[in-house]
Amino acid sequence: MRAVSRPTSCRGDRPVRALDRKLLRDLRRMRGQVLSIAAVVACGVASVVAMGSTLLTIDHTREAYYSRTHFADVFASLTRAPEFVADRVREIPGVAAVTTRVTASALLRVPGLATPATGYFVSVDPRVSSLNRLHLRRGRMVVPDRSDEVLVDEHFTDANRLAVGDSLGAVINGRWRTLHVVGIAISPEFVHAAAPGFAQFGDPRHFGVLWMDRAALARLRDLEGAFNELALALAPGANEQEVVARVDALLGRYGGGHAYPRADQPSEQVVSGEIEQLRAFGVVMPIIFLAVAAFLINVVLSRLVATQRGEIATLKAFGYGNGAVAAHFVGYAIAAVVAGAAMGIPLGAWIGSGFTGLYKNFFRFPEFTHHTDASLAALGVGVSALAAVVGALTAVHAAAALPPAEGMRPPSPSVYRPLLLERLGFAELLPASVRMVLRTIEHRPVRTLTAILGVALSAAVLVAGIFAFDSARYIGDLQFRLVQREDLAVGFTLPMPARVSHELAAIAGVRTVEPFRGVPVRVRSGHRSRQIAILGLEQDASLRRLVDMEARRYRLPPSGLVLTASLGRTLHVVAGDTVVVELLERGGAARSIPVAALIDEVIGVSGYMRLAELNRLVGEGAVASGTLLTLEPGAEADALDALGRIPGVSSVSSRRGMLESFEETLSANITMTTTIVTILACVIAVGVLYNGARIALSERGRELASLRVLGFTRREVAALLFGEQGGINALGTPLGLLLGLGLAYVIASAFGSELYRFPVIVTARTYAVAIGVIVAASLVAGFAMRRRLYSLDMVEVLKTRE
Repeated sequence: MRAVSRPTSCRGDRPVRALDRKLLRDLRRMRGQVLSIAAVVACGVASVVAMGSTLLTIDHTREAYYSRTHFADVFASLTRAPEFVADRVREIPGVAAVTTRVTASALLRVPGLATPATGYFVSVDPRVSSLNRLHLRRGRMVVPDRSDEVLVDEHFTDANRLAVGDSLGAVINGRWRTLHVVGIAISPEFVHAAAPGFAQFGDPRHFGVLWMDRAALARLRDLEGAFNELALALAPGANEQEVVARVDALLGRYGGGHAYPRADQPSEQVVSGEIEQLRAFGVVMPIIFLAVAAFLINVVLSRLVATQRGEIATLKAFGYGNGAVAAHFVGYAIAAVVAGAAMGIPLGAWIGSGFTGLYKNFFRFPEFTHHTDASLAALGVGVSALAAVVGALTAVHAAAALPPAEGMRPPSPSVYRPLLLERLGFAELLPASVRMVLRTIEHRPVRTLTAILGVALSAAVLVAGIFAFDSARYIGDLQFRLVQREDLAVGFTLPMPARVSHELAAIAGVRTVEPFRGVPVRVRSGHRSRQIAILGLEQDASLRRLVDMEARRYRLPPSGLVLTASLGRTLHVVAGDTVVVELLERGGAARSIPVAALIDEVIGVSGYMRLAELNRLVGEGAVASGTLLTLEPGAEADALDALGRIPGVSSVSSRRGMLESFEETLSANITMTTTIVTILACVIAVGVLYNGARIALSERGRELASLRVLGFTRREVAALLFGEQGGINALGTPLGLLLGLGLAYVIASAFGSELYRFPVIVTARTYAVAIGVIVAASLVAGFAMRRRLYSLDMVEVLKTRE
């Protein structure tokens, strides 16, 4: 019985323990390779955890805040309506709650700010529980009927270092007021605060939201017993479009017809757009990282198994089954994944916390605590583990299928074939060492191609990670140097006669004045519609140009409407089609207008017409809702002071201020994102190149040792090994740059939204950085291999299997 039981136990616990010991010894011996694979896995897991947790944090924080503050579902603007109109709005089916208010725009004098800022005043009634409730950060609420007390939004106070107790000056409806800051607040309407018409460009130093008591602001605006804005909440199951249409019809006679859903609310547009872009980035980049990690694991394990072909055959000869052998080699993969998860999960949580910290400055929520979802970590680890197991099993299958006797023999030598260069007659032009390197590369095409692809993927990830910085810079240059060429954009309280341009031109220091007209409309094509603003410009306007993503300038056509290409895709219209334009300031009066052209702008959705034609469309004379100004050098302070004394001026936007804000946001957000992605890509590059060099040394150890015995020096042998790796890098890097350009197009397409379109701009600097990282990673891998190569045991390597 004992003689029978011994073979059985040979397939039982003891062999498994022996394989475990072998696995531990191999992992200790190959710790450099395992750790480099683990680092790549950690990058993939970290990207999933970081991007996903940041997205979930922002999304959950937004929804909780909106729910707690009763953020309205529909908003409407009008000229003036008596309070009883609100009761008629409440009677509309689907309306659950209505809040009316008074708003106003005014210029502000801020301590420490040399130029006037634009203030957007919103009424608040502390005695009435309403929609869009404020969250008080510091100070107290305003006292009823006090017209000298205001709450100020936190964006503005932080940017201008204002505190409770400070004072501001304002011209409201032509009346100078000294205002005292009694509290600092945030609102769901202004999670992102920006000047009207420029929602995508926050300039918190020069635009602020202020809340004043309802009765006091109504007196200053001559709207006692009336309102000019309302917000409403919908009942569950209500038809949003139908409610908007009914509100438009009801408010049309009061200069309204300008209702819009929450999705079109300026702040929510920016927040939603950022979440969508983060969602795209959080899907695309982790897929790229995990795909590279899966590829690397597969390649490394395939080549590792190939080097242990004899050991596999020996194990099978001693009675180990294919399952036990496969499980043994899967252990290598699992070890790498476990180590990668141990590094990647905390790294991803740390990176995600950093991203959330950036959004704290950009978006204002009462609480903004980063949370890491365990399911995200499980997803990243699960994908990595699946790729590792599949790679290991694929690699083991071929070797395990061989009979033990055949597997113990060395692999059949490669069939000698002359090099392509030799067949072409150029062999004599190359040194012998170069020919040896080229033969190694050419005679093993599959291994060479996988190595080249590994290098290419490393370079591609680098290009795809860095190009966002190039694109953002390009957008800033395009928008603020080619499209917006004015120094100041001046807005009027109401449309004013175009001759006001002559009055503004008389201000000292003003060089050029161009009027413009902005008209809110709803553009319809069939059942599709979109609410936008049509901007009317003069025929020869030079301060606000139409420029597409490729920096090509367009001239306004003699007639018809020019739409942005993204809006054309939304409405399914092309040049030559006719759309219906509903004038929201005229109670929704409809006009049919041909689409003269589509222009692929980088920012926003809008329409353009010639100023005179737009005024005829509205049915008014030569009026303008604002002007664009250029100034003499050094004249900005005096010009702004003069503009602040003109009663009809309600806002002044500085192109320089918006550009500075844009660049500050770019510097904070894009730089951090690009830096992190670049670091992760560098880790992947080092991991790929180190493993390539390490496995090449394992595979060619016998050959290199033979050359040493034949008299080759260490330097000459190293040149052969590193020459092969250098050739692979030289072939893989250009391919990687092309793949990176393709990945950039994929990312740009995923990032595309109505608010921003990301042009694919990859500068020579980005390519140079990618090449530099590949070269540096190659040097690091070469230095690590140099020590191993010089310590090669020639006697051990040259031993022949019996």
